[in-house]
Amino acid sequence: MFFVLSKMLGFIVLPSNAIALVCGLGLCLVVLKRRRTGAGLLTAGIVALLIFGYSPLSNVLLLALSERFPAWHFDGHEPDGIIILGGAIQPEISAARNAVEVDGSAERIIGGLELARRFPQARVVYSGGSGNLIENSVPEAPIAGSLLERFGIAPERIVLESNSRTTDENARFIRKLVAPKPGQRWLLVTSAHHMPRSMGAFRKAGFDVEAYPVDWRTRGWSDAAMSFDRLSAGLARADVALHEWTGLVAYWLSGRSDELFPAPREK
Repeated sequence: MFFVLSKMLGFIVLPSNAIALVCGLGLCLVVLKRRRTGAGLLTAGIVALLIFGYSPLSNVLLLALSERFPAWHFDGHEPDGIIILGGAIQPEISAARNAVEVDGSAERIIGGLELARRFPQARVVYSGGSGNLIENSVPEAPIAGSLLERFGIAPERIVLESNSRTTDENARFIRKLVAPKPGQRWLLVTSAHHMPRSMGAFRKAGFDVEAYPVDWRTRGWSDAAMSFDRLSAGLARADVALHEWTGLVAYWLSGRSDELFPAPREK
């Protein structure tokens, strides 16, 4: 039920969808002779479109997430395991084309591969099932597993988790699958803006991991003053940011995270 509700809520709160719904409702009201209310909704929708599409607001919303956990630095203690969260592969296209097709989060795989080759004794876990609500999708993990092997990662090091549909399930299923031992060091590789929610879910699952953020989509807080030159670019960034902010609130309210906005902990 949570998976279905999260997908439905996630669709509605995305600025691009929400603005379209508001404008569509306004247009319907105008057609139904309720011109004042309809015109007000259309105006609100257009203003929101311009703000999210061109102003720096989308960057600010994303930066608050992506700057929460700093880049990981090696301190001489090699990790025992590397966890790569799914969301970087387009499984349906990959299956149809018999090729690995990645999306805008491909840095998750790149970062995981770099770590796997840098620390050859570490186990490599890829977690990614089907997150498609409408149809049965092809899981990511087997596709990622074949890619890891093609890049020289020994099959005995690779652990694939193909059943998870949400970040919460990523955390719980991986912990059960790998059974981490006390004192082991595990790195969590995912997009920087997705890291706060991911860390909250893993902490709730009782899996102590270290953040290894990748897929930085801004240069830093200097971008908080940068506007967009394309409406579509600003909207796309706003969609990513609001999806994560909504997820943080939903995870906290539903008990899937004990922290509303997880932060790094002192070692």
